[in-house]
Amino acid sequence: MKHPREVLLGAQAAARVLPVCDHYSGVEVRMRKSLQLQAELHQEFGVGVMDVTLDCEDGAPVGGEKDHAELVVSLATSASSDARVAVRVHPLGHPAFEQDIAILVGQASSRWCHIMLPKVESVADIHAAVQAIDAAGGAHLPLHALIESPLAVHNAFGIAAHPRVQSLSFGLMDFVSAHGGAVPASAMGAAGQFSHPLVVQAKLFIASACHAHGKTPSHCVVTEFNDAQAMQTAASRAAYEFGFTRMWSIHPSQVRPILAAFSPSAVEVEQAADILQAAVEADWAPIQQGGQLHDRASYRFFWSVLERAHATGHALPAHALVYFQ
Repeated sequence: MKHPREVLLGAQAAARVLPVCDHYSGVEVRMRKSLQLQAELHQEFGVGVMDVTLDCEDGAPVGGEKDHAELVVSLATSASSDARVAVRVHPLGHPAFEQDIAILVGQASSRWCHIMLPKVESVADIHAAVQAIDAAGGAHLPLHALIESPLAVHNAFGIAAHPRVQSLSFGLMDFVSAHGGAVPASAMGAAGQFSHPLVVQAKLFIASACHAHGKTPSHCVVTEFNDAQAMQTAASRAAYEFGFTRMWSIHPSQVRPILAAFSPSAVEVEQAADILQAAVEADWAPIQQGGQLHDRASYRFFWSVLERAHATGHALPAHALVYFQ
């Protein structure tokens, strides 16, 4: 039996399915709690449903960048071997960037699932970061790029095309601030970020760039972390209206709403499993099911449903579970 990944070619099939939640923390006590939460959720769901990204950019106190990077290395290397831990370094050109790379990559290159690069403006920035990271021993590390300005949005397709880039994230607050007051503060809120035309355009452009090149689009933060309904609504809109397949969380209370929003329903999973099973039995030729015609175009969609279900710890029917064993 051929695996769906062997049969269903295309950008969608090429994209590596990442955990749908990318959880950020930069203060020591919160970083420790984040790693503990990750382990608890892994045990509960049976798969890694979230990445933990330890933050050196906003987490390090001014003047204490070296100590903070060394703390982050210590926390990451003490985490369980199956934990997916990433790190956000200082931006290229920041005085601490080279120091970050020397410590974080030079001392713990095997620990990171990826490196998050903030303030990426162009493909040239990716090239420069790759040179520094590879020189420190990190040639195997995937890179994630944070798109935070109008220029970066303009260059998103080129950045997403770079072979080392695995994902693009949208930096909402920096993007709004980069407009010098021309975009109101309300556009940084849970509701306003889905209605202001420039923010909406940026999100759609980033998501489209990622899907064009088989990369993962990661949605921005929701700062109203005490408003569960706002978080649930934002996560659902990001997943179902804006084409994102991953989302940032900045508070433990945001993780489960993200998992719920990005997880397909039980009905969707059952439908996808049945259609893929029928496709296998037909040797991937077109089939008719439920009065509808299905072929490899729709098979790709239903395979993505199963991948998303598995990535969010959803129970799969036995005939679908075999693809993930």
